[in-house]
Amino acid sequence: MSIVTCRSHLSRGVPQIGKVRPVETLFNYVGGGSGSWRITQIGIHSGLPLKPATHLDISNGRLDQAPVGAAWMFHGIVSNTRYVTSENRDSQDSRPPSFYGSEATCAALIPIRKSAAWWNLARNERREIVESRTRHVATGLKFLPWIARRLQYSRNPGEPFDFVTWFEYSPRDARIFDDLAGALRSSEEWRYVEREIDIRLVRECER
Repeated sequence: MSIVTCRSHLSRGVPQIGKVRPVETLFNYVGGGSGSWRITQIGIHSGLPLKPATHLDISNGRLDQAPVGAAWMFHGIVSNTRYVTSENRDSQDSRPPSFYGSEATCAALIPIRKSAAWWNLARNERREIVESRTRHVATGLKFLPWIARRLQYSRNPGEPFDFVTWFEYSPRDARIFDDLAGALRSSEEWRYVEREIDIRLVRECER
């Protein structure tokens, strides 16, 4: 059963997307022929492509084997925020909602894998790039009133990606999301990205 349903979006504000209970920290993303989100485009920004799929299903909990007929599956785990200052965290928590989840009928799923050169850097060096030079978090905060984001980590043995990011936004804010994605891709941090897939979606169910 998908965690992203019409009923939940009618009653949940978008900024709550990142506030999941401990039992809901593991997300499974399954591309195939069914699901509550319809795939409109799969963009390959770097690295190998994914197999074709028409829909995306999202579920919580442990799922070791992909369902029959799935084209691909990967996992994301919500963990403690990394490379984030207390000032940025406070700003993120204090931003008011600009619309409710029922309006956020568009989404983007962007899995990313970084190069060995990135992971060979010391933690403080990676933080310097993310926070001080790229200003990844500060850039994201500028778009928070319009774009909801949930960052997950998937750097486990056998996983094809290091990070999985889920975005939700309303159709009228699609261009704003493109601006956010473009700003991040032009940053120094993205020089270390060796595989990135940009999956655009619209919610399939009717409200």
